[in-house]
Amino acid sequence: MDKFKQAFLEEAQDLLEDLSSALLELENDPQNLELVDTAFRSLHTIKGSGSMFGFDTIASFTHTIETVYDLVRSGRMKVSPDLISQTLAASDIIRIMVKEGEEDVTPQKTAIENIFNQYLEGFDLDENQPAEQEETQPSEEKSSEEKQKITFRVVFKPDEDILLSGTNPLLLLRELEDLGQCTITTITEKIPLLNDMNPEKCYFFWQVLITTSEDINTLKDVFIFVEDSADIQISVIDDGSVDEENAQYKKLGDILVERGEVEPEEMKEALGKQKRIGEVLVDSGTTTPATIQTALEEQQYVRKMREQQMKAGAVTSLRVASDKVDKLVDLVGELVTLQAGLSQFVTNRLNPEHFMDSTFDIFDLEERYNELARISEEAERLTTELRDNTMSIRMVPIGTTFNKFKRVVRDLSKEMGKEVDLITTGGETELDKTVIERIGDPLVHMIRNCVDHGIEGPDDRSKKDKPSVGTIRMSAAHSGAHVVIRIEDDGAGMDKEKIRTKAIEKGLIAADAHLTDKAVYELIFEPGFSTAEKVTNVSGRGVGMDVVKRNIVDDLRGTIDVTSELGTGTTVAVKLPLTLAIIDSLLVKIKENYFVLPLANVEECVELKEEHIEQQHGKNMAEIRGHLVPYIRLREQFVINGSRPDIEQVVVCEIDQNRVGFAVDTVVGSHQTVIKPLGSMYKGIKGVSGATILGDGTVALILDVPKLAQMAEAEMLHETAL
Repeated sequence: MDKFKQAFLEEAQDLLEDLSSALLELENDPQNLELVDTAFRSLHTIKGSGSMFGFDTIASFTHTIETVYDLVRSGRMKVSPDLISQTLAASDIIRIMVKEGEEDVTPQKTAIENIFNQYLEGFDLDENQPAEQEETQPSEEKSSEEKQKITFRVVFKPDEDILLSGTNPLLLLRELEDLGQCTITTITEKIPLLNDMNPEKCYFFWQVLITTSEDINTLKDVFIFVEDSADIQISVIDDGSVDEENAQYKKLGDILVERGEVEPEEMKEALGKQKRIGEVLVDSGTTTPATIQTALEEQQYVRKMREQQMKAGAVTSLRVASDKVDKLVDLVGELVTLQAGLSQFVTNRLNPEHFMDSTFDIFDLEERYNELARISEEAERLTTELRDNTMSIRMVPIGTTFNKFKRVVRDLSKEMGKEVDLITTGGETELDKTVIERIGDPLVHMIRNCVDHGIEGPDDRSKKDKPSVGTIRMSAAHSGAHVVIRIEDDGAGMDKEKIRTKAIEKGLIAADAHLTDKAVYELIFEPGFSTAEKVTNVSGRGVGMDVVKRNIVDDLRGTIDVTSELGTGTTVAVKLPLTLAIIDSLLVKIKENYFVLPLANVEECVELKEEHIEQQHGKNMAEIRGHLVPYIRLREQFVINGSRPDIEQVVVCEIDQNRVGFAVDTVVGSHQTVIKPLGSMYKGIKGVSGATILGDGTVALILDVPKLAQMAEAEMLHETAL
């Protein structure tokens, strides 16, 4: 039972997110009946599934709210801001009840129930008419009775062990009956002999023919929590577009072929015999009497409805457990490592030049080399495709995360007496599921800061000739192997002098320090830093922005860029890698040590000769097409002993719109890097973000390019100060 309860808990979270999104949109568009239907459907599914799995308190609480939205859906009650607020509060209570139980929210639950019961006063729910007549605008939409009805075939084949989980299939069938006119046929052909029967197993399955004005998604919702323990097929067999001349439904043979019970060749053979088609098929052992009976009932049912057949395959969805996806990613990583080993074997051990003086047949060796090289190329192609397809499983749209912030902005703006709109774009942009899960809290903190520190109150905005309603814009877009998330507000902006003064007071910078605008804004990410004049429930304690930076920069290998203009607004740009599992990289070598640089940062590679060093008087500067580019010697950075080669290689990278080079002995080439985290002992090492295993088993360190540049810059400033 625990497995199915867990399925309910997971689905309930998704349904609550859908409910919140619909309510926030409905607040701005109260006449949108589609949003009302979405909210009602979420509530109805939570109620029905909660009741089935024993969450009776959740079911009864949700039922009251669902009843109110049924009145809204029928046009008898209007959407109001108070109704939206109370429903959002109710969704929060349901979320807590789902996660922790009823005990912690009993008083709030009772208060919300009383409010919704007050909404229901004055309505005669039994007669479906208001007790007190009110002047209401007639709904432009058709009622459920007036909508065109569709006939579905539902085949419900539960697993034999479904009863052991506490699931009662009859409750699901009764819920179907509530959706429209239906005929239910029980299939008993799998019932074993009495001696072989286990009373705890389910040997039945059912065919349901239902005519309803609901759509296919509503039927799917009935079975949403038993998808993993049953074979469920839902098909449209008649769309209701019938005329008097075409009321005849399909023949029995057509139905059986359509359902896959009989092959077309078998049908043709049977039609050549004298008996009725059903008798022929049963006698030949092609199908069973029970199957024939269900086909006949379907034929008679649709004839009775006088509707024309319209075939439409049911679209099924698959929920993939995250642990399975993670395992698949690990396997892909091992396959990438294997491919690297195979390429290295072909290059280093089967090259014909290594065997010129041997007694082996050189032509035979060359043929084998070419063959293995072909296999290696094919393996590389397959690995690349498998990697890309596997990683796409983990990619999910960021729009779901954006939707959560609308509720945050709404609640905060009301709490602080401000009017703020959140506008989001780029919700279809996809990110690795792991990245999206980790980015949620940092983004929430930045949004809260926009509302609290950035957006002014209505009076202050009026004095500045700004619209009374402040605007926060969130956008997401791909940028190479990264996604850039921008958060812009049209608020007061940040005062550089105020930030600088506060930093001097806290001893973060010297009084005579000369800082760029970017360096000044980066001070807000220092621990304990805050310019707030008073502490509020939202911010002001100096706790948060340092955690935001740690989560984004250290944990997610991203970057944060802040720009602001006093009186106009602030923009925060967060740049994140698409995935944390596998990256394209450049493999380099210093003596016998291998290092990996993310290819997304690399611009080009140039040679560095001794005369070039002499031209710059020994300074770590390289002239590249008329421009001086500073470079860092990784040999010195990682204290690798030995003399450098006569010709070094400088890998030029772009970091925060600046170019920085990294001098190495050799550039090996491009490499698909499977990222492995460093152990806890090495967690604090700066300039290294992880490690990878090469084809021959050698460990290569993955360099944190921006961090290395920052360390080199800080060291240079320190030496200059001395």
